[in-house]
Amino acid sequence: MTTILIVDDEYLIADILGYAMEDEGYMVVKASNGRRGLEVLDRERPELVITDFMMPVMDGLEFARAIRARPGSAELPIILMSGAQGSVGRASPELFAAVFDKPFDINLVIAKVKELIGPS
Repeated sequence: MTTILIVDDEYLIADILGYAMEDEGYMVVKASNGRRGLEVLDRERPELVITDFMMPVMDGLEFARAIRARPGSAELPIILMSGAQGSVGRASPELFAAVFDKPFDINLVIAKVKELIGPS
């Protein structure tokens, strides 16, 4: 089963994204910040990451850079979800495959996930 890692300190957003991805047939794992996200990444080996930007401990930009620096994760698709920092993500296409501003259209997010990793 195709696994997606969702990293967001806002549990409601993580749950909304998680339920939507599970409804599409993906397996979902979650983390509340970038540091925990890296731990889950090593353990679960997801095919795609969806991350928030503003989080405690390690923000989305630091998290994406850490993913890119890891062997075997350089090409992992990362989608950034941001309420205020979308422009930072758009200025870093080497890090993010897509950037969505909050509030987001869940149907567009699902379509982008399917484009990046295929249907579940």
